Amino acid sequence: MEPLDELASLVARHAHPDSRTAIDGLLLSRVETAEPEYSLTEPLLVLMVRGHKHLQLGDHVIDHRSGDALVVTTDLPVTGHFAGASISEPALGVGIALRPEPIAALLPQLPAGPWSRTRAEGPAMATGPADLELLDAVLRLVRLLDRPPDIAVLAPGLEREILWRLLTGRHAAAVAQIGRADSELAHLGRAIAWLRTNFAEPVRIAELASRAGMSQSAFHRRFRTVTGMSPLQFQKQLRLQEARTLLLARSGDATRVAHTVGYASASQFSREYRRLFGAPPLRDTVRLREA
Repeated sequence: MEPLDELASLVARHAHPDSRTAIDGLLLSRVETAEPEYSLTEPLLVLMVRGHKHLQLGDHVIDHRSGDALVVTTDLPVTGHFAGASISEPALGVGIALRPEPIAALLPQLPAGPWSRTRAEGPAMATGPADLELLDAVLRLVRLLDRPPDIAVLAPGLEREILWRLLTGRHAAAVAQIGRADSELAHLGRAIAWLRTNFAEPVRIAELASRAGMSQSAFHRRFRTVTGMSPLQFQKQLRLQEARTLLLARSGDATRVAHTVGYASASQFSREYRRLFGAPPLRDTVRLREA
């Protein structure tokens, strides 16, 4: 059986609605709708097993196809949808968390190469065909779900192998940034973490630049390079995604939710909500509940 075919069988069998598995940091997804998704993603490797996903990060548009490995290197608000996903033809994927500590532990063992750059070279989300060594390591990790007693002993070594394949492959420079405390991504990450926690507060570029250890002009320029959007646009995405979550949870009407996520004007909130999600808050919430 081909590796992707075997992975598809494993994912279809083990995927749960919350994507979690018995292996910490391993996520399996099964999507049966082409409806747009709006999510805040953390550093992650995503292997597309079946399907085709269109992703948008600010001004950047990415096609993530079957057999591709997508690497996300920092927290990002992402819009995406699976082309043609349905109950009979679900999109299937494998996600693996990319944590700084295990990546940092491998860096001293790498030969000199692009991983040693501290400057972020492009967007914090990139994709490309998964090489056979990476695909094989991911397959062996997912197979452990069929043998639970093996997980505690074998999973750590396989996770380390997967990170090594990433650090010696096409995504080496991007993945290495996650593990380097002195990288530009780490500096920007401090500002991103503040925005993620304090999105309802007014944004002061000078304060964010200070958190990143950069001048205001350099911070604004590098933030856009990495995230595909300005700090204010990033904050708006966070606010609107949180508002959608609150509305679905029935945590207040649109006006109350608008104020909760930091909007002073309910009408501005409604306009920006409709621009992002394609419908005003009430209609969008009803549509999602009926889906």
